[in-house]
Amino acid sequence: MSQVQTECVLVVPTELFHRLGHFQGFARDIDRYLPELFAAEHTSYRPRAEVEEDPSYKQLIPYVIFRYRDGHGRTHVFQYTRGKGQGEERLHSKRSVGIGGHISTDDSASGDAGSHATAAYQEGMRRELAEEVAIDTQYSESCVGLINDDQSEVGRVHLGVVHVFDVRTPKVRPLEADIVDAGFRPIDELLANSADFETWSQICLEALFGPAKND
Repeated sequence: MSQVQTECVLVVPTELFHRLGHFQGFARDIDRYLPELFAAEHTSYRPRAEVEEDPSYKQLIPYVIFRYRDGHGRTHVFQYTRGKGQGEERLHSKRSVGIGGHISTDDSASGDAGSHATAAYQEGMRRELAEEVAIDTQYSESCVGLINDDQSEVGRVHLGVVHVFDVRTPKVRPLEADIVDAGFRPIDELLANSADFETWSQICLEALFGPAKND
């Protein structure tokens, strides 16, 4: 069996998400969602092969964006193109500004979701970052919102939790061969070419850095 067939990933019922307040796109009100999404009675680990095709569950995914402001106050964001070795084949060859992935039972000390969901999520995010990029600079982290996209096949079964890492210097580099054409680019360049990016990245670019924002 392949890893995607045997891996069990962290999920919540889609019904819970709708009860808390369904949205399409980006939501900043993390205090409304995160305490309930990570509550012991709502989280579970289920076979990834099953939930990838089951919209009654949402897989919780950390989505980390690296932001750098140069000496002139201009914003640059780390971006890359997904190679064919990246886990979600439906996103291959897409450009992205997000680093992250599924939270699995390997990230939980006990092997079950329960009261350890938040700790497993944090461990899973650290693991994904350590596997995919080297961060050779100091940084500060903040959780800034959630992404939901029910208009795509991938989005219907995933819910993104967006984190912004503000780096002191633009020293973030890929560790995986399938993270290609990687590096920091000026935000106005990324916004001008947003159609080249996966949907979650398009949503984040507009919500966090679009013309109405001061970032």
